[in-house]
Amino acid sequence: MLRTLCSELPAATGEVVLEGWIHRRRRLAAVTFVVIRDRTGLAQVVATDPVVREQISQLPEESVVRVAGTATANAKAPGGVELTEPAIEPLGAPARQPPLELWRPAVGATLPTLLDHAALTWRHPARQAVWKIAAASLSGFRSHLDGAGFTEIATPKIVDRSTESGANVFPLNYFGATAYLAQSPQLYKQMLTGVFERVYEVGPVFRAEPHDTGRHLAQYTSLDAELGFIADHRDVLTVLRDTLAAMLETVRETTGAAVELLAATLPVVPDRIPIVHFRRALELVGASPEEPDLAPEHERALGHWAQQTFGSDFLAVEGYPAAKRPFYTHPQPDDPRWTNSFDLLFRGLELVTGGQRLHNHADYLTALITRGDDPAEYGPYLEAMAHGMPPHGGFAIGLERWVTRLLGSDNIRYAALFPRDAHRLQP
Repeated sequence: MLRTLCSELPAATGEVVLEGWIHRRRRLAAVTFVVIRDRTGLAQVVATDPVVREQISQLPEESVVRVAGTATANAKAPGGVELTEPAIEPLGAPARQPPLELWRPAVGATLPTLLDHAALTWRHPARQAVWKIAAASLSGFRSHLDGAGFTEIATPKIVDRSTESGANVFPLNYFGATAYLAQSPQLYKQMLTGVFERVYEVGPVFRAEPHDTGRHLAQYTSLDAELGFIADHRDVLTVLRDTLAAMLETVRETTGAAVELLAATLPVVPDRIPIVHFRRALELVGASPEEPDLAPEHERALGHWAQQTFGSDFLAVEGYPAAKRPFYTHPQPDDPRWTNSFDLLFRGLELVTGGQRLHNHADYLTALITRGDDPAEYGPYLEAMAHGMPPHGGFAIGLERWVTRLLGSDNIRYAALFPRDAHRLQP
């Protein structure tokens, strides 16, 4: 007999087979209720046979079983149907006692417990809901860019030098030479814009961040996009806006139950994301005009201002100082102190960095020499720029940070399956 998923049981009739985990047992005087969990949800099994009830008593929660029985209408059961007259077959040894009671509605565990026992604690429906929203976001990102003429790429994660200025790197022994874990696919996605015009990548990036905060990880999932034949960074922002809207639409369409379970409030992406220049942003938060970057408290204040002024959870801050942006960033044409770059704030936190890149070979030579770098160290990268590159730009979204802000969580580690930071290398 074919397996019936828990979500399919309300429409089932006659004899069916469920396979999953024992989520919860409840023994009464004459009946034992068992809740079965699979990837689609929960289903109730009712046992009255003494032999079956005794068998259930020997199978703790989280034991994996196959249950054959009769789909029977019961208005009080989940979905209005339960499984009666069951025959239960264990599909493995009885499960050990888990570190927390996964059947309880609330997780009820500290963050260290969740992370130390992640392989088990992710089984909790509320924890599963977090990653279902992350997975839907990935699906929306990919499907939207596929439909917009982008080509998915896969670039090396072992590189010979750092990619991003101002971020620490992880060195490693590469057959006797020193190599590094990639901080981003930035240089590769730019080079491939000269091949495919529009590219994107979903993959891990590595930052040796010394910060022990709720917003930093040493490894996270980056959603990168790069596109050619743009006028300036605002063309990039337009593509980013549409991509975020598509990600949210996929979350709404496919994970409604997860959103409801987590009581998440999903934002609406405005047709035009409000934009403020970096200089004006400093004025709004009362910071010195000499500040080279926005501090976390500045971002929070700007997020509040955007909500009060535009009713928007999103705000783009453009024109960051050239001194604080990587060498490949295109200067603002009318004032090279500033750049054609932006940070997108989401609910008062930096979510995305993006902008227009340089595309002329001579400009790269000037930028590198001005910063004291040797152009010879960027040979393959500069070769692409010397053979006809279109005006281009792109952006990168941190998946875990995105999910954290969607759910209103206070720590990014809640949104990482197996987070890595300065203190954690397991599980």
